[in-house]
Amino acid sequence: MNKWAILSGIEGNLAAYEAVLADINRQINQVEALYILGDLVGPTPEAEKLVERVRNPQIGELEPLICKGWWEEQCFILHGLGATGEADDLMAKYGGETVKLLWESVSRQTVQWLRNLDFGFFELDSLLIHGTTVSIDEELIPDTPPFQMLDRLSRMQANNLFCGRSGLAFQYQLQAGSVTTGITTLDSEVSPQKVEILPRQVVGVGNVGRTPGEAKYTLYTPTSNHIEFRTVRYGVSKGFQVNSTNRVAF
Repeated sequence: MNKWAILSGIEGNLAAYEAVLADINRQINQVEALYILGDLVGPTPEAEKLVERVRNPQIGELEPLICKGWWEEQCFILHGLGATGEADDLMAKYGGETVKLLWESVSRQTVQWLRNLDFGFFELDSLLIHGTTVSIDEELIPDTPPFQMLDRLSRMQANNLFCGRSGLAFQYQLQAGSVTTGITTLDSEVSPQKVEILPRQVVGVGNVGRTPGEAKYTLYTPTSNHIEFRTVRYGVSKGFQVNSTNRVAF
């Protein structure tokens, strides 16, 4: 069975990325595509080495398909290339020392390369994106209301939405059903319309680089719609785990 390996949140952690690649390579040609859903870089001294490694896969390795994430957007802002002129969000969340470290960790040349990355990918009936169809920094989590999840899926007519912004690994399933909608104005009331909903799902793909010694990513089999969450331990205590527990159904 050919699978997709879906990563997010490497955040400049080269050792974590190497550990995930090693785990993928152990699966003997079962993985046909490698996606990195944003937050490739981060405020770490290894950010440039990581970008170089990603851009130059070794012989036999898959070439990653990469889209922009929240940390990439912060780089654009710091270099005067973003939609806003001030890194207020970055400053509020992490403080001035992280702002300085990010500036020093990611070169202008790399930022220019990051600008050319895609916003997301639509493959078969699946949307792969860092945040959501609304915003790159919107987080979907297991507690997100079903109507919000359905809206984010419906905007691109996707049956599967893979996202990495929250850093969580979860499977959120929307069962088949129907939604009745209607519009009432001051002049009249439009007859309600019933819309049938097919089974759909939102998958949080985990975070590779945030937790030292522990990298989490997702394997997806398009032919069977099977989700497999993997935890790769690296460093002093090595190994991996398969975890399919974080599942929510509505």
